[in-house]
Formats: sequence, C-alpha cells, structure tokens
Amino acid sequence: MKKISVLGSTGSIGTQTLDVVDITGQYEVFALSAHSNVELLEKQIRKYKPSVVCMTDENAASDLRVRVKDTPVKVLSGIDGACECASCDEVDTVVTAIVGIAGLKPTLSAIRSGKRIALANKETLVTAGEIVMREASLNNVEILPVDSEHSAIFQSIANQGKFLNRIIITASGGPFFGKTREELENVTPEMALKHPNWSMGAKITIDSATLVNKGLEIIEAMHLFGLPVDKIQPIVHRESIIHSMVEFCDGSIIAQMGVADMKLPISYALSYPKRTVPVCKALDLVGVGKLSFFDIDYRTFPSIDLAKKAAESGGVMCAVYNGANEAAVELFLGGKCKFTAITELIEKAMDRAPKTQNPELEDIFMADMFARKIVKECC
Repeated sequence: MKKISVLGSTGSIGTQTLDVVDITGQYEVFALSAHSNVELLEKQIRKYKPSVVCMTDENAASDLRVRVKDTPVKVLSGIDGACECASCDEVDTVVTAIVGIAGLKPTLSAIRSGKRIALANKETLVTAGEIVMREASLNNVEILPVDSEHSAIFQSIANQGKFLNRIIITASGGPFFGKTREELENVTPEMALKHPNWSMGAKITIDSATLVNKGLEIIEAMHLFGLPVDKIQPIVHRESIIHSMVEFCDGSIIAQMGVADMKLPISYALSYPKRTVPVCKALDLVGVGKLSFFDIDYRTFPSIDLAKKAAESGGVMCAVYNGANEAAVELFLGGKCKFTAITELIEKAMDRAPKTQNPELEDIFMADMFARKIVKECC
C-alpha cells in the first residue's frame, strides 16, 4: 500500500484526493497539510490517522495542537512544516495541492527527497519551471500532472513524445463565454464563481472566468512537455468532455475524454502506470450528444496573450504574471477591483517588472513580491 502526503488537504483537490483514498482503499495517508481550516483538518486527522500534519498558519497550528492532543499525531507549523510533510522518509507520493506560489518550496522539498510528485499546483511550474524541472531531472523524480488538461495530454502522448507536433488545450470558456469585454465591466464575485461545469476552489474558479487559468496551463504545459508556447493551442470546448488533445507529426490527433470530475486525474496520478477501480460515473456519449469547439475571444480575454508574452520573455516574467494575478484575484474577491481590472493589473505589473534572466529561487520570490506590490499600488 502506497503511503502518500497530501499538501493542501482541506482544499478542493485535497478533499477529492482523500475521496480517491476512500474509494480505492489502496493508499495510506501518512501526512497532511493545510493553511488555516482547523476544523476540517481535525476531522481528517481522526479519520485517516496520519503520523504528521502541518498548518502553515501559526495560530491555527496552536489551536490544532490543543484539539488533537489526545492523538499521537505530530503537528507542525509554517512553510517549514509543510516542507517536512513533503519530505517524510516513509512517503512514496506527494500530492501538491497547495494553491499559489506557496506550493513552490514544499514541492521542491518533495523533489529533493526523491518523492513522486502528483502535481496539482500549476503555479509551481509557472513561476519556477526551469528550476523545478532541473531538480526533478537531477533527483530522477517523476512529475505526474493532476490538472485535468495536463493529465489528458500526458495520457494522450503515452510513449509517442518524440512524434509530438502540437498540444491542444481545451477550455470550458467559463461562465462568461460569448460576452464582450464591455459586458464584463460589472461582473460580481458571485457571478464569476458560478462555473458551468466544474466544482473548484474560489481562486481557480475566478482564474477560469478570466481564462488566466488557461494561460497558466499553457506555461505549465511548456515545461512539462517541452514544447514552445506557439505549439500549444487553447480552444473553447463547452462540454468539458475532451480534456485536451495532442497532434503528432503525421497529423493524427489523440484526445482523452471523461466526465468533468477531478477524481479521474487524481486517481491516475496516484496509480500510474496502472489504473485503479472506477472513481466516478462513466461517460455517457449518447447522453452528451454532441461536442462543440470555438476559438478564444482574445479581445475579451487578453489573459492568454499575456501568458504567452510572459513565457516568451522568460526569466522571472511568468512569476510576475502569476503573482500579479494572485494579488488581483484577492482584490476582486474582496470587492476592491473590477473583474476586467484583473488582466489590466497583470499587464501593468509585467510592464514595470525587471527582466531578470536565469533566475535563482530568491529571484522568483522577489519578482512575485514586486508584482503584488505593483498591483496594490495600481488598484
């Protein structure tokens, strides 16, 4: 039985990972980490009986220690505690589901400890892809994508990577497909959080509404699969049945299909190269009826062009793109900026950011802090 560590266990991907644990009965939960949801992490401790847990919020960690003092679990705190949960000797696979750049250091700790990575934190590769992929190569570590799109690409490529010509990443289009930019001026957080197909956390749902999520996925795919961004094409696929496709040099296109349920890619990342028992309902093709595809409206959703610009600039620019977005989404959810201002703030941060090339890890975090500062100043 594989022993796993789940970083971000109280979030959407983390809780669905534990659902997979329950359904398959094939994994032992050795470590868990969360930020501040004490009540849910306490429930997870009592159910899964991990040996070690972490709350990155220090006050939450103090509260948790009191709540679970009747158990033998070791309670850690802060980012160092998350890194320890990621690098426990007993763990085989680490599910990195911490949201945002906060997942970067724990993911690197897991890689340097030789763990298999089930990567649900796209920001890790977006902000520091060259560093992360280099460390993975040096430590002979497999990075298995959990994002539905990248899992689909990985499954579709199989062992044919040398023949890969193009990646086609599908996007649902979010809740505002077909709208003009002018129509999005007065969008509220409540409106943006109503995704048509997927049940996700607040931040990624807003990213889906702005299509920033697709920009992040293009950058992530560039690092995972070794293609330039001009060979990675996003298209709108409203039904979210085809999760992505690959085109080979002979013109053949292979697609991966399934219901819109994150337990599928989570299960595959945990069980690879094998497959496990069904973890969700089967796809009913007759019930689906038809599949539709549309081009991206780049005027209404400039986020993808900004992501490609960041990727082509290289250096710290992708970290700037990501940091500015994280800060702008936080402002939007707090009612402090308009929906359309999110991409405007990203662009302003990119225009003002230093063009540092060949960055070290510290440069990545400095660029992230710079981007957040610019966003707050400009809002």
